[in-house]
Amino acid sequence: QVQLLESGGGLVQPGGSLRLSCAASGIFSSVDEMGWYRQAPGKQREMVAMITRGDNARYGNAVKGRFTILRDNAKNTVYLQMNNLKPEDTAVYYCNVGVRDLSFKFIENWGQGTQVTVAL
Repeated sequence: QVQLLESGGGLVQPGGSLRLSCAASGIFSSVDEMGWYRQAPGKQREMVAMITRGDNARYGNAVKGRFTILRDNAKNTVYLQMNNLKPEDTAVYYCNVGVRDLSFKFIENWGQGTQVTVAL
C-alpha cells in the first residue's frame, strides 16, 4: 500500500507563487513517473506536470513557462513550483504517482488533493 502526503496549497494573489510537494511512502519496488493533475469546478481533471525518474518533464500547455516540476528520488518526493499564478489556476491539485509493487506490477496512486486558490 502506498501513501501520498501532499502539502503546500493555499490562497495566493494573482502573480504570486506557491510550491506543492508530495511524498510517497509505503512498500514498493520503485517509483515511476510522478506529478500533478488539477480539477477546477465544472471542468475535467487535466494534467499539469509529470516527471520521470530520469527527470524528463512534461507540462500542460496552460502552465508551460510558469510552473516547474522537480523530484527527489532519495525522498520519493515530487515538487511543483508555481509562479505567476493566475485566477484560472484555481483548482484542486492532485498528486499522481506510479509505483512498481514487489511483483513489479504497475500501480497508479492518487493523493487526496490540495486546494489552490488564486484571487485578490
